[in-house]
Amino acid sequence: QVQLSESGGGSMEAGGSLRLSCGASGDTNSRYCMGWFRQIPGKEREGVAVLYTGGGSPDYGDSVKGRFTISQEEDKNTVYLQMNSLKPEDTAIYYCVAAPNPLACYSLPLDPRDFDYWGQGTQVAVSS
Repeated sequence: QVQLSESGGGSMEAGGSLRLSCGASGDTNSRYCMGWFRQIPGKEREGVAVLYTGGGSPDYGDSVKGRFTISQEEDKNTVYLQMNSLKPEDTAIYYCVAAPNPLACYSLPLDPRDFDYWGQGTQVAVSS
């Protein structure tokens, strides 16, 4: 099992940037599909970006392609989400997620049911 903890959320004007961090603790020797979902209250969770900590190309939701970048530390215990050119519609609670099954990274569109572990969430608010 892993425990996930997000940080880096906050408020920003449209066009600005924020970087989210997700630290993993617990069974960090295993490889996971890790990434980010987001949710606006009253709406379904949306896959934002994922990568497999064992290597390979990341995947992104259509609404963030070209603006967001997911990356990981060399120790593979920390995953980042660099968010550029923020828009008001990016306002949401962002959740760090992890799944032991690498296929979770390659089943598009990303399905929240494929992810076993979730962080507590961090709020991102973008004003126009």
